[in-house]
Amino acid sequence: MILKKNTVVVAKRNPKILIINPFGIGDVLFTTPVIRAIKAKYPDSFIGYWCNLRVKPLLVSNPGINKIFALSRGDIKKLYQESFFSGLWYSLKLVFKLKKEHFDICLDFSLDHRYSLFSKIIGIRRRFGFNYKGRGRFLTGKIDITGYQYKHAVEYYLDLLHFLGIEPKDKNLELPVPEQFEIRAKDMLTARGIEDKDLIIGIAPGAGGSWGKDAGYKHWPPLKFARLADKLINEFKAKILILGDNSEQQITDVIVGAMRAKPVDLTGKIDLEEFPAIIKNLQLLICNDGGPMHIAVALGVKTVAIFGPVSEVTYGPYPASKNHIVLKWDIDCRPCYKNFRLPLCDKDKECLRAISVDSVFEAAAKLLS
Repeated sequence: MILKKNTVVVAKRNPKILIINPFGIGDVLFTTPVIRAIKAKYPDSFIGYWCNLRVKPLLVSNPGINKIFALSRGDIKKLYQESFFSGLWYSLKLVFKLKKEHFDICLDFSLDHRYSLFSKIIGIRRRFGFNYKGRGRFLTGKIDITGYQYKHAVEYYLDLLHFLGIEPKDKNLELPVPEQFEIRAKDMLTARGIEDKDLIIGIAPGAGGSWGKDAGYKHWPPLKFARLADKLINEFKAKILILGDNSEQQITDVIVGAMRAKPVDLTGKIDLEEFPAIIKNLQLLICNDGGPMHIAVALGVKTVAIFGPVSEVTYGPYPASKNHIVLKWDIDCRPCYKNFRLPLCDKDKECLRAISVDSVFEAAAKLLS
């Protein structure tokens, strides 16, 4: 790690700090220890959070965030594609709202020089972030990186606190669940015949939404999820929840159609607002590498996570715990996702296909024992 310029900033007692993170569920949760550390050091600080529209529901209940600006560069691009005037209108509104706050500092996790340039234009004098491929040229303090490797992404995120002279004491992820959503989740499960005494296991066979068309490279085969679910029902008399959003309907349809017993299929029936409350009712979540896993970890729910092209060292459950088991199949090309790039796979996802149903079942049985 190389720190450049203004290594430590002595902030005023009540600084206004803008956190920029336009990425997906996991990356947003990775910033929650940063938020908590800032509030511990500067209780009267004002923290704004600039994120994408999709992840906003995970931030609204965070006690450390004072204001959310939910419109990323990707969101704006979509708006412009739909209507030039709509895109322009929302862009100008965002500029006005951010400029109006008169932020003193920004912590930029975007890896995109356009965010730090924008921060400079609206008058944020101290801009700290990562210099990846020279994209940190508008930052006033930067950490040179070629990618995230050798340690968890959370640790990289926490490194930016050095610029504020903050040493974090609690590195756990944080995700408060509002009471109204807990009640709604209980009602939803009760209506589907699930009671408090039941052993409830969630299966999230999708994830990786931030990867777009490449999300499938993270997915364990659906038919294996189906066989696993049947085995869990037979051996543990478990109630199985199939979890996914509308984009994952095709995957979950295969699983539900192939199962001998029928699970409770919640695909497309809950939004991200309600998702954590459902996860909180589980005794175990079995999933691919992705957002649902990080939500479960933040809520203290046990996980069995299946990892393919991505390193579990960098993107696995954090912090590491005996309550979270990662399954992987280490062939010579794994992990192939490096320096934020995914090469074409010429082995037909062998690293995922080679993970057996029995190995996932055994991991689940270990956590349930």
